Amino acid sequence: MLDAPAPALVWGSDVDEAALAVARAARYPASAVTEAYVTGQPVTALCGKRWVPTRDPKRYPVCPTCKEILEQARSLRGNG
Repeated sequence: MLDAPAPALVWGSDVDEAALAVARAARYPASAVTEAYVTGQPVTALCGKRWVPTRDPKRYPVCPTCKEILEQARSLRGNG
């Protein structure tokens, strides 16, 4: 099943910059991302977003929800 298409952005319109930044954020995948780069298969991030990794995540800010989930998991394991 395909995700619903993203709404089109129109230059000069009121764009929610925060929402746009989150949409472009790097995410922490819950599964093997290296295999997904090679095969083109989608992965699911800790925050629940599904995507096909194609970009260098170091060039983007980290998804705040993924970061929070990872920090909570590390603190529960005592690695925080």
